[in-house]
Amino acid sequence: MQINRIMIDFSKIEIETVRNYWNSRPCNIRHSPREIGSKEYFDDVEVRKYFVEPHIPCFADFSKWKGKKVLEIGCGIGTDTINFARAGAHVTAIEYSEESLKIAKQRAEIFNLPIKFYHADAENLSKTVPVESYDLVYSFGVIHHTPYPEKAIFELKKYMNKDSVFKIMAYNRNSYKTWWIIFKYGKGQFWKKDQLIAKYSEAQTGSPVTYSYTKKTIHDFLKGLIVENIFVDHIFPYSIPEYKKYEYKKVWYFRILPKPLFQLMEKTLGWHLCATAKLK
Repeated sequence: MQINRIMIDFSKIEIETVRNYWNSRPCNIRHSPREIGSKEYFDDVEVRKYFVEPHIPCFADFSKWKGKKVLEIGCGIGTDTINFARAGAHVTAIEYSEESLKIAKQRAEIFNLPIKFYHADAENLSKTVPVESYDLVYSFGVIHHTPYPEKAIFELKKYMNKDSVFKIMAYNRNSYKTWWIIFKYGKGQFWKKDQLIAKYSEAQTGSPVTYSYTKKTIHDFLKGLIVENIFVDHIFPYSIPEYKKYEYKKVWYFRILPKPLFQLMEKTLGWHLCATAKLK
């Protein structure tokens, strides 16, 4: 398999290192102060996630997949997973973090939704998950954290046919957040861009693997797929100290920025690079 890399190579990092990182703090685990695993907790998590990232429901288009087969790669604690199932999709969810998977399963039980869960990593998916075609293969903010993401894409194509849709969110290399990280934490050392992005890409610092892409390189990355639509979105405007207390106070420069300009900024410098593709 020929690899076309434009950035630091994380492929030598053991995937267990990534699993341990996410086990220590599953994504969005602190989106509610309530008891983890309770219905109230999960309701809070969903409200907070889609308030901060309102483009997700539009990108996922949950209702479109009613009666269809959906394969989600990297379900985390299951927010999107549950919404696909609520909309009537037949959902199979994959997660490599045992802690995240445990919570996602609790969520499905609480809301009485029939979701198939597998503990598996995307790079070796077909060793665990039976190969069959799905109408949608969906992965939001996951594949860029695996050491060898090209392997994951190679595997995912096994679960697609000519009519299948693939939706992926990866981090935008040319984003506001990228440059914010470089200047805030890297003191302008742009030549350390990849290391800085990885370390500060998540709420919990120290992600062992985080790749980033541009609108151009995402086409190269998704080899064997035709990208039909691509856009960027999402700039986090809130002050972190208040946000940790579940208060939504924007930092001063975003408070004075007119809303239309902020929206334009999100569409040009957003952190989330969202692509929809099909098999060639």
